[in-house]
Amino acid sequence: MNRYLQLATYFRYRFAERVQKIPLDAGATCPNRDGTISRTGCIFCNPSGSGSGMGLQGMNLNDQWDSWYKKYTRSQNARLFIAYLQSFSNTYGPAEKLSKNLTSIASLQGVMGVSIGTRPDCVDEEKLDIIAKQDLDEIWLELGLQSAHDRTLSLINRGHTYQDFVNAVTLAAERGIKVCVHLIAGLPNETTEDFLRTVEMVCELPIRGIKFHSLYVADNTVLAKMWRDGKYTPMTEEEFIDAITRAVPKVPSTVVIQRLTGDAMEGELLAPHWGTAKRALVDKIMAELAKRDVWQGKEVDAADSVPLWFTIRENLPQRLREQWDKEYDAVADKMGFLPR
Repeated sequence: MNRYLQLATYFRYRFAERVQKIPLDAGATCPNRDGTISRTGCIFCNPSGSGSGMGLQGMNLNDQWDSWYKKYTRSQNARLFIAYLQSFSNTYGPAEKLSKNLTSIASLQGVMGVSIGTRPDCVDEEKLDIIAKQDLDEIWLELGLQSAHDRTLSLINRGHTYQDFVNAVTLAAERGIKVCVHLIAGLPNETTEDFLRTVEMVCELPIRGIKFHSLYVADNTVLAKMWRDGKYTPMTEEEFIDAITRAVPKVPSTVVIQRLTGDAMEGELLAPHWGTAKRALVDKIMAELAKRDVWQGKEVDAADSVPLWFTIRENLPQRLREQWDKEYDAVADKMGFLPR
Protein backbone atom coordinates (compact mmCIF):
# COMPACT_ATOMS: atom_id res chain seq x y z
CA MET A 1 0.00 0.00 0.00
CA ASN A 2 1.39 3.39 -1.00
CA ARG A 3 1.83 5.98 1.74
CA TYR A 4 1.90 9.02 -0.52
CA LEU A 5 0.33 10.19 -3.80
CA GLN A 6 2.81 9.40 -6.54
CA LEU A 7 2.93 11.15 -9.90
CA ALA A 8 2.39 7.90 -11.81
CA THR A 9 -0.75 7.20 -9.79
CA TYR A 10 -2.06 10.72 -10.36
CA PHE A 11 -1.61 10.35 -14.13
CA ARG A 12 -3.25 6.92 -14.11
CA TYR A 13 -6.34 8.40 -12.45
CA ARG A 14 -6.38 11.41 -14.77
CA PHE A 15 -5.86 9.63 -18.11
CA ALA A 16 -6.39 5.90 -17.44
CA GLU A 17 -2.91 5.04 -18.67
CA ARG A 18 0.76 5.76 -18.23
CA VAL A 19 2.04 9.26 -19.01
CA GLN A 20 5.72 9.79 -19.79
CA LYS A 21 7.60 13.04 -19.19
CA ILE A 22 10.08 14.07 -21.88
CA PRO A 23 12.80 16.57 -20.83
CA LEU A 24 13.41 19.39 -23.29
CA ASP A 25 16.14 22.01 -23.44
CA ALA A 26 14.77 25.19 -25.04
CA GLY A 27 18.04 27.10 -24.79
CA ALA A 28 16.86 29.10 -21.79
CA THR A 29 19.21 31.00 -19.53
CA CYS A 30 18.82 32.45 -16.05
CA PRO A 31 19.03 35.96 -14.56
CA ASN A 32 21.32 34.44 -11.98
CA ARG A 33 23.74 33.46 -14.74
CA ASP A 34 23.60 36.21 -17.36
CA GLY A 35 24.53 39.08 -15.06
CA THR A 36 21.04 40.45 -14.41
CA ILE A 37 21.24 39.24 -10.80
CA SER A 38 24.66 37.60 -10.80
CA ARG A 39 26.93 35.49 -12.99
CA THR A 40 27.68 32.73 -10.51
CA GLY A 41 24.24 31.15 -10.19
CA CYS A 42 22.95 29.35 -7.12
CA ILE A 43 25.80 27.87 -5.11
CA PHE A 44 24.72 24.30 -5.94
CA CYS A 45 23.99 24.77 -9.66
CA ASN A 46 26.54 23.68 -12.22
CA PRO A 47 27.12 25.97 -15.24
CA SER A 48 25.27 23.67 -17.66
CA GLY A 49 22.09 23.56 -15.58
CA SER A 50 19.87 20.54 -15.09
CA GLY A 51 18.29 18.51 -17.85
CA SER A 52 19.47 16.58 -20.88
CA GLY A 53 21.84 19.18 -22.33
CA MET A 54 20.53 18.42 -25.83
CA GLY A 55 20.01 22.11 -26.52
CA LEU A 56 23.70 22.74 -25.94
CA GLN A 57 24.39 20.05 -28.53
CA GLY A 58 22.47 22.06 -31.13
CA MET A 59 19.30 19.97 -31.18
CA ASN A 60 16.05 21.90 -31.59
CA LEU A 61 12.86 21.03 -29.72
CA ASN A 62 11.51 18.83 -32.51
CA ASP A 63 14.73 16.82 -32.79
CA GLN A 64 14.93 16.36 -29.01
CA TRP A 65 11.31 15.26 -28.87
CA ASP A 66 11.72 12.77 -31.71
CA SER A 67 14.73 11.20 -29.99
CA TRP A 68 12.92 10.68 -26.68
CA TYR A 69 9.60 9.80 -28.33
CA LYS A 70 11.13 6.93 -30.29
CA LYS A 71 12.89 5.66 -27.18
CA TYR A 72 9.81 5.62 -24.95
CA THR A 73 7.35 4.31 -27.52
CA ARG A 74 9.66 1.37 -28.16
CA SER A 75 10.91 0.61 -24.65
CA GLN A 76 7.90 1.60 -22.53
CA ASN A 77 5.05 1.35 -25.05
CA ALA A 78 4.09 4.89 -23.98
CA ARG A 79 1.41 6.81 -25.88
CA LEU A 80 0.84 9.95 -23.83
CA PHE A 81 3.60 12.46 -23.15
CA ILE A 82 4.25 15.66 -21.22
CA ALA A 83 6.91 18.04 -22.45
CA TYR A 84 9.14 19.09 -19.55
CA LEU A 85 11.00 22.35 -20.17
CA GLN A 86 13.65 21.56 -17.59
CA SER A 87 16.93 23.36 -18.14
CA PHE A 88 17.36 26.79 -16.49
CA SER A 89 14.47 29.33 -16.28
CA ASN A 90 12.06 28.79 -19.14
CA THR A 91 9.88 31.85 -18.55
CA TYR A 92 12.90 34.19 -18.44
CA GLY A 93 13.16 36.53 -21.39
CA PRO A 94 10.59 37.94 -23.82
CA ALA A 95 7.02 36.70 -23.58
CA GLU A 96 7.10 36.14 -27.34
CA LYS A 97 9.82 33.52 -26.95
CA LEU A 98 7.78 31.63 -24.37
CA SER A 99 4.71 31.77 -26.61
CA LYS A 100 6.69 30.49 -29.60
CA ASN A 101 8.15 27.59 -27.61
CA LEU A 102 4.74 26.56 -26.28
CA THR A 103 3.19 26.74 -29.74
CA SER A 104 5.93 24.44 -31.02
CA ILE A 105 5.41 22.04 -28.15
CA ALA A 106 1.64 21.85 -28.69
CA SER A 107 2.24 20.47 -32.19
CA LEU A 108 4.54 17.62 -31.12
CA GLN A 109 3.40 14.06 -31.68
CA GLY A 110 1.69 12.51 -28.66
CA VAL A 111 2.00 15.58 -26.44
CA MET A 112 -0.89 16.15 -24.05
CA GLY A 113 0.70 18.45 -21.49
CA VAL A 114 3.57 20.70 -20.55
CA SER A 115 5.57 21.25 -17.41
CA ILE A 116 7.62 24.45 -17.30
CA GLY A 117 10.61 24.75 -15.01
CA THR A 118 11.46 28.29 -13.92
CA ARG A 119 12.09 30.71 -11.06
CA PRO A 120 9.36 32.50 -9.08
CA ASP A 121 10.75 35.91 -10.04
CA CYS A 122 10.61 35.08 -13.75
CA VAL A 123 6.83 34.92 -14.14
CA ASP A 124 4.34 37.72 -14.50
CA GLU A 125 0.70 38.08 -15.49
CA GLU A 126 1.44 38.28 -19.22
CA LYS A 127 3.51 35.08 -19.24
CA LEU A 128 1.08 33.22 -17.01
CA ASP A 129 -1.76 34.21 -19.33
CA ILE A 130 0.21 32.72 -22.23
CA ILE A 131 0.74 29.50 -20.31
CA ALA A 132 -2.87 29.25 -19.14
CA LYS A 133 -4.35 29.59 -22.63
CA GLN A 134 -2.49 26.57 -24.03
CA ASP A 135 -4.87 23.93 -25.38
CA LEU A 136 -3.33 21.06 -23.43
CA ASP A 137 -4.81 18.62 -20.92
CA GLU A 138 -2.14 19.08 -18.27
CA ILE A 139 -0.26 22.31 -17.50
CA TRP A 140 2.28 22.55 -14.68
CA LEU A 141 4.58 25.34 -13.55
CA GLU A 142 7.60 23.96 -11.68
CA LEU A 143 9.03 26.62 -9.39
CA GLY A 144 12.43 26.23 -7.79
CA LEU A 145 12.19 27.61 -4.27
CA GLN A 146 14.46 25.35 -2.18
CA SER A 147 13.78 27.19 1.10
CA ALA A 148 11.12 29.51 2.51
CA HIS A 149 13.72 31.29 4.65
CA ASP A 150 15.07 34.48 3.11
CA ARG A 151 18.34 34.20 5.03
CA THR A 152 18.96 30.86 3.30
CA LEU A 153 17.87 32.16 -0.10
CA SER A 154 20.46 34.92 0.28
CA LEU A 155 23.16 32.49 1.41
CA ILE A 156 22.65 30.14 -1.53
CA ASN A 157 22.47 33.11 -3.94
CA ARG A 158 18.96 32.47 -5.23
CA GLY A 159 18.41 36.14 -6.00
CA HIS A 160 14.74 36.17 -5.05
CA THR A 161 12.66 36.17 -1.85
CA TYR A 162 10.02 33.89 -0.43
CA GLN A 163 7.43 36.57 -1.16
CA ASP A 164 8.34 36.31 -4.85
CA PHE A 165 7.34 32.66 -4.63
CA VAL A 166 4.07 33.44 -2.83
CA ASN A 167 3.20 35.97 -5.52
CA ALA A 168 3.97 33.55 -8.35
CA VAL A 169 1.93 30.71 -6.82
CA THR A 170 -1.03 33.02 -6.23
CA LEU A 171 -1.04 34.36 -9.79
CA ALA A 172 -0.66 30.88 -11.28
CA ALA A 173 -3.43 29.38 -9.15
CA GLU A 174 -5.79 32.18 -10.16
CA ARG A 175 -5.35 30.99 -13.76
CA GLY A 176 -5.78 27.30 -13.03
CA ILE A 177 -2.10 26.50 -13.56
CA LYS A 178 -0.86 23.69 -11.34
CA VAL A 179 2.26 24.63 -9.37
CA CYS A 180 4.91 22.12 -8.30
CA VAL A 181 7.46 23.47 -5.81
CA HIS A 182 11.03 22.17 -5.53
CA LEU A 183 12.50 21.99 -2.01
CA ILE A 184 15.96 20.97 -0.81
CA ALA A 185 16.81 19.31 2.48
CA GLY A 186 20.30 19.85 3.89
CA LEU A 187 20.96 23.42 2.77
CA PRO A 188 23.90 25.23 4.42
CA ASN A 189 23.14 26.59 7.90
CA GLU A 190 19.68 25.00 7.91
CA THR A 191 18.47 22.42 10.40
CA THR A 192 15.91 19.73 9.72
CA GLU A 193 13.44 21.89 11.64
CA ASP A 194 14.10 24.74 9.20
CA PHE A 195 13.38 22.41 6.29
CA LEU A 196 10.17 21.14 7.89
CA ARG A 197 9.00 24.70 8.49
CA THR A 198 9.54 25.37 4.77
CA VAL A 199 7.31 22.38 3.96
CA GLU A 200 4.60 23.69 6.28
CA MET A 201 4.75 27.18 4.79
CA VAL A 202 4.49 26.13 1.13
CA CYS A 203 1.69 23.69 1.92
CA GLU A 204 -0.40 26.59 3.19
CA LEU A 205 -0.38 27.91 -0.40
CA PRO A 206 -2.39 26.58 -3.37
CA ILE A 207 0.36 24.28 -4.66
CA ARG A 208 -0.59 21.07 -6.46
CA GLY A 209 2.74 19.27 -6.45
CA ILE A 210 6.01 19.05 -4.54
CA LYS A 211 9.46 17.67 -5.31
CA PHE A 212 11.96 16.92 -2.56
CA HIS A 213 15.69 16.93 -3.24
CA SER A 214 18.78 16.24 -1.20
CA LEU A 215 21.54 18.79 -1.53
CA TYR A 216 24.46 17.18 -3.31
CA VAL A 217 27.82 18.72 -4.09
CA ALA A 218 28.34 18.98 -7.85
CA ASP A 219 31.70 19.71 -9.41
CA ASN A 220 32.38 23.24 -10.72
CA THR A 221 30.05 24.91 -8.22
CA VAL A 222 30.46 27.37 -5.36
CA LEU A 223 29.19 24.64 -3.05
CA ALA A 224 32.06 22.40 -4.16
CA LYS A 225 34.56 24.99 -2.97
CA MET A 226 32.70 25.35 0.34
CA TRP A 227 32.79 21.57 0.75
CA ARG A 228 36.51 21.32 -0.06
CA ASP A 229 37.24 24.19 2.37
CA GLY A 230 35.31 22.43 5.15
CA LYS A 231 32.56 25.07 5.19
CA TYR A 232 29.78 22.68 4.22
CA THR A 233 29.06 19.13 5.33
CA PRO A 234 26.27 17.24 3.52
CA MET A 235 23.51 15.45 5.41
CA THR A 236 24.08 11.81 6.14
CA GLU A 237 21.75 9.35 4.48
CA GLU A 238 20.06 8.70 7.82
CA GLU A 239 19.47 12.44 8.37
CA PHE A 240 17.95 12.86 4.91
CA ILE A 241 15.64 9.86 5.34
CA ASP A 242 14.52 11.27 8.70
CA ALA A 243 13.84 14.71 7.18
CA ILE A 244 11.72 13.35 4.31
CA THR A 245 9.89 10.89 6.53
CA ARG A 246 8.93 13.77 8.81
CA ALA A 247 8.03 16.03 5.88
CA VAL A 248 5.62 13.69 4.07
CA PRO A 249 2.91 13.77 6.79
CA LYS A 250 2.87 17.58 6.57
CA VAL A 251 1.90 17.52 2.88
CA PRO A 252 -1.87 17.60 2.19
CA SER A 253 -3.15 14.33 0.73
CA THR A 254 -4.26 16.00 -2.53
CA VAL A 255 -0.79 17.39 -3.36
CA VAL A 256 1.16 15.17 -5.75
CA ILE A 257 4.56 14.21 -4.32
CA GLN A 258 6.37 14.04 -7.63
CA ARG A 259 9.65 12.83 -6.18
CA LEU A 260 11.19 12.02 -2.81
CA THR A 261 14.78 12.70 -3.84
CA GLY A 262 16.79 13.92 -6.81
CA ASP A 263 19.97 12.66 -8.39
CA ALA A 264 23.10 14.20 -9.82
CA MET A 265 24.07 14.16 -13.47
CA GLU A 266 26.58 11.47 -14.38
CA GLY A 267 30.15 12.45 -13.56
CA GLU A 268 29.39 15.61 -11.57
CA LEU A 269 28.78 14.26 -8.03
CA LEU A 270 31.46 14.93 -5.41
CA ALA A 271 29.44 14.23 -2.25
CA PRO A 272 27.55 12.60 -0.62
CA HIS A 273 28.08 9.25 -2.29
CA TRP A 274 24.89 7.75 -0.85
CA GLY A 275 22.98 10.03 -3.22
CA THR A 276 23.84 7.96 -6.29
CA ALA A 277 21.53 5.00 -5.57
CA LYS A 278 18.20 6.79 -6.05
CA ARG A 279 15.94 3.74 -6.25
CA ALA A 280 17.47 2.21 -3.13
CA LEU A 281 17.11 5.51 -1.27
CA VAL A 282 13.42 5.80 -2.19
CA ASP A 283 12.89 2.23 -0.97
CA LYS A 284 14.50 3.13 2.36
CA ILE A 285 12.23 6.17 2.75
CA MET A 286 9.19 4.03 1.96
CA ALA A 287 10.30 1.50 4.56
CA GLU A 288 10.80 4.22 7.16
CA LEU A 289 7.32 5.66 6.50
CA ALA A 290 5.90 2.20 7.17
CA LYS A 291 8.10 1.65 10.23
CA ARG A 292 6.91 4.91 11.82
CA ASP A 293 3.34 4.31 10.59
CA VAL A 294 3.09 7.75 8.95
CA TRP A 295 1.76 8.81 5.57
CA GLN A 296 1.10 11.87 3.44
CA GLY A 297 -1.46 14.15 5.06
CA LYS A 298 -1.41 12.47 8.47
CA GLU A 299 -0.65 15.77 10.23
CA VAL A 300 -2.99 17.94 8.14
CA ASP A 301 -5.99 16.28 6.48
CA ALA A 302 -5.77 12.47 6.65
CA ALA A 303 -5.17 11.66 10.28
CA ASP A 304 -7.22 8.47 10.64
CA SER A 305 -5.54 6.08 8.22
CA VAL A 306 -3.53 5.81 5.01
CA PRO A 307 -5.77 6.95 2.13
CA LEU A 308 -6.48 3.83 0.10
CA TRP A 309 -6.66 5.82 -3.12
CA PHE A 310 -2.91 6.43 -2.95
CA THR A 311 -2.76 2.85 -4.28
CA ILE A 312 -4.15 1.67 -7.61
CA ARG A 313 -7.41 -0.19 -6.89
CA GLU A 314 -6.30 -3.40 -8.63
CA ASN A 315 -3.27 -3.58 -6.34
CA LEU A 316 -5.40 -3.72 -3.18
CA PRO A 317 -6.95 -6.81 -1.59
CA GLN A 318 -10.57 -7.39 -2.58
CA ARG A 319 -11.76 -6.61 0.95
CA LEU A 320 -10.49 -2.99 0.69
CA ARG A 321 -11.85 -2.12 -2.75
CA GLU A 322 -15.29 -0.97 -1.64
CA GLN A 323 -13.69 1.52 0.75
CA TRP A 324 -11.32 2.58 -2.03
CA ASP A 325 -14.36 3.36 -4.18
CA LYS A 326 -15.77 5.69 -1.54
CA GLU A 327 -12.48 7.49 -0.98
CA TYR A 328 -11.79 7.88 -4.70
CA ASP A 329 -15.26 9.28 -5.38
CA ALA A 330 -14.75 11.83 -2.60
CA VAL A 331 -11.64 13.34 -4.23
CA ALA A 332 -12.20 12.68 -7.93
CA ASP A 333 -13.80 16.01 -8.85
CA LYS A 334 -11.28 18.07 -6.88
CA MET A 335 -8.32 16.25 -8.45
CA GLY A 336 -9.70 16.09 -11.99
CA PHE A 337 -9.75 12.28 -11.96
CA LEU A 338 -11.78 10.17 -14.35
CA PRO A 339 -15.01 8.79 -12.86
CA ARG A 340 -14.95 5.12 -11.92
